[in-house]
Amino acid sequence: MSTTAHDRAREAADALRSRTGVDSYKVALVMGSGWAPAADQLGVEGEEFEVSELPGFLAPTVQGHSGKVRSIMDAQDGALLAFLGRTHLYEGHGTDAVVHGVRTAVAAGATTVILTNAAGSLNTDLGVGQPVLISDHLNLTTRSPIVGANFVDLTDTYAIQLRKLAHEAVPDLPEGVYAAMPGPHYETPAEIRMLRAMGADLVGMSTALEAIAARELGASVLGLSLVTNVAAGLTGQPLNHQEVLDTGRDAAADVGQLLAAIVERI
Repeated sequence: MSTTAHDRAREAADALRSRTGVDSYKVALVMGSGWAPAADQLGVEGEEFEVSELPGFLAPTVQGHSGKVRSIMDAQDGALLAFLGRTHLYEGHGTDAVVHGVRTAVAAGATTVILTNAAGSLNTDLGVGQPVLISDHLNLTTRSPIVGANFVDLTDTYAIQLRKLAHEAVPDLPEGVYAAMPGPHYETPAEIRMLRAMGADLVGMSTALEAIAARELGASVLGLSLVTNVAAGLTGQPLNHQEVLDTGRDAAADVGQLLAAIVERI
């Protein structure tokens, strides 16, 4: 019998339990570009190692993604799992590699998945350095991690209840629609105008496929973007990845406190 992507996730979850000594995690977090330092504020660090040491994982190739996985005990004595980086679709390994972390986390017990990312702002109310709750997404990658006639309902992809908890932590936290593009190139000004017309507030190159995979498995999803740049054509300035990393570094303390405040309410 051939091994499926879900079988490989269960194998990775077993290896994770063996390595960390944690039988089950309650929350898993995927830390996007610039977000990794925020994990330091989530609780007492346990085992941390290269994620590529687990079956099925690849070492990230993107600057700003450390390629480590960390086991954390939070203030409520629950176990958290943090992936300090992710695999992107544009790296060319297919959708299964992109969502393998989420599938592994759910196989290891996580019923809540928090997805973070760096995003460009299409909304003048969302400035650089602003964390934004994802209320919904536009999956413009033209891909899905789901194979076969498995018709998953995505009506409540970014769980309303989790967004309420986030608003308890930060009442004025804005929300926005995230457009997921395939990358790795940034969008053209014409594409940005298109996305704005479609109702997007944020644009990036991740998150949507992971959210779909989590919902397929029944996990609740919370999405958080950190605005790291204004989208193409809105300022007249060129875009570069270093700007993304610099903004993430500068905001690490604030977004770490935000994440910690949300996690303690879950």
